[in-house]
Amino acid sequence: MKLYGYWRSSAAYRVRIALHLKGLEFESIPVHLVKNGGEQHSDAYIELNPTHLVPTFVDQDVTLHQSIAIVEYLDDKFPTVAIYPKDSIVKAKVKALALDVACEIHPVNNLRVQQYLTQQFSLQDSDKLTWSHHWMKIGFMAIEQQLKENSGKYSFGDEITMADICLVPQVYNANRFNLDMAEFPNIARVADNCNQHPAFIAALPENQADAQH
Repeated sequence: MKLYGYWRSSAAYRVRIALHLKGLEFESIPVHLVKNGGEQHSDAYIELNPTHLVPTFVDQDVTLHQSIAIVEYLDDKFPTVAIYPKDSIVKAKVKALALDVACEIHPVNNLRVQQYLTQQFSLQDSDKLTWSHHWMKIGFMAIEQQLKENSGKYSFGDEITMADICLVPQVYNANRFNLDMAEFPNIARVADNCNQHPAFIAALPENQADAQH
């Protein structure tokens, strides 16, 4: 198995967490999102993934993009360590929270949006930071309420789920952008608990071979 990604990509981070949770060996292939105009725009990479995004996952003759799809593929193929609860209602709630992150918070703050804000609207770094904080806060307010109702040690009870796999990379981003997490104690607590687990430690951006310190 091969995972094409970037050390600080939230989406690649999610897949790394899932791979480590399931104890799967994989080759990590770095795709630098800034160097040389962004290696995700190279002809070789576009042939592999026409979206110009990371991650891309390759398992023999299967090539997939989109982190949620990749993680669910892994969960179907290697079900021993499940990332969804068996109860259908709880499973739906877990997926909804994961999508709150992956579809509502992350896309409006990712690198290509940040670059577009600079190139097309000449926004300064301070303006982009305001933009990022705005969308993170809106998303986190909703998630904080869900965790208040559903969390235990982790987002839903005491078992790691897809919700945690998506939430932790977004909290990493929030900390990187200096968002005050005091407003979101449940989110911070759950993320701290996850980050003590070996799979989350192994998946940390700073622990990747292509990390820039």
